[in-house]
Amino acid sequence: MNTTAFPVNPQLTAIAIGYKNPDIALIADKALPRFPTAKKFNFTVYSAEQGYTVPNTNVGRKSEPNVVDFGGTEMTGEVMDYGLDDVLPNDDIQAFESMPKPATGGPIDPQSLSAMMLTGLIELDREVRVAGTVFNAANYAAANQQTLAGTSQWSDYANSNPLSALLGALDSTLIRPNKVILGQQVWTILRQHPKIVNAVFKTPQNSGSVPKEALAELLEVDEVIVGAGFINTARKGQAPNYQRVWGKHCSLIYSSLMAAQAAQPCFGFTAQWGTRIAGAVPDSKIGLRGSVRIRVGESVKEVISAPDAGYFFQNAVA
Repeated sequence: MNTTAFPVNPQLTAIAIGYKNPDIALIADKALPRFPTAKKFNFTVYSAEQGYTVPNTNVGRKSEPNVVDFGGTEMTGEVMDYGLDDVLPNDDIQAFESMPKPATGGPIDPQSLSAMMLTGLIELDREVRVAGTVFNAANYAAANQQTLAGTSQWSDYANSNPLSALLGALDSTLIRPNKVILGQQVWTILRQHPKIVNAVFKTPQNSGSVPKEALAELLEVDEVIVGAGFINTARKGQAPNYQRVWGKHCSLIYSSLMAAQAAQPCFGFTAQWGTRIAGAVPDSKIGLRGSVRIRVGESVKEVISAPDAGYFFQNAVA
């Protein structure tokens, strides 16, 4: 017997876990991978010098080895609950159940469609949070960030040199980044930059465009990740105003789920308690014949654990 306040429906939960919006590229889970934790969790932040300062390791014939003391700051966190409801009148559900349906295919039942739509909004909300976290100068060491302007912006093909800037940034962090994260507007410009095109094709080119895999190989990183999602920033009732979720910035980060699980430094991760859930419960107060309330949600917390493992280019393009 299910004794939770809001019954979980396995079929709807499967939809909530598996649904991916095909129309936009959401990259939150690539930028800050999910890491299973308790609802309240702890992690330790160690100072960088402890891993780079070499003590005297000589041991005399009858002496004791030197003792080192590793200290860190224990950080506490707690996941946040994020969820949405949709209310479906029983009239709509009964109308669907009574309509003729083909043997295969056909319309999706209202409850499944509701779970899909709610999941899309939950994912988009997380995308906005992660973009605001990764593309936030406050989450990087002061020495590991630049604000580009004028001729230094990569949209100035004649004067800027993004290849030199990116290689220099990769060499400047204590932990070399393994991922490059770009907003779509930055990627469209960067992939056509003469410095990048010439370096990839190894011959002078008047024009061209490079794929993400080629840039990753050129920079010797695991992956180039492009955030292409949109969000409507208009208030309810106003004309839609669609803006990119990931702005005109570029981040280089070291991101590894295995490192996070092994208590090794990584730029950030997402603490997740349990899995995404979905369920349905009757609601007799809405509609003459009552309704069904569909709920989708998850419990997560985005964490920046090692600011030294990242580099940030703000306003990379005009």
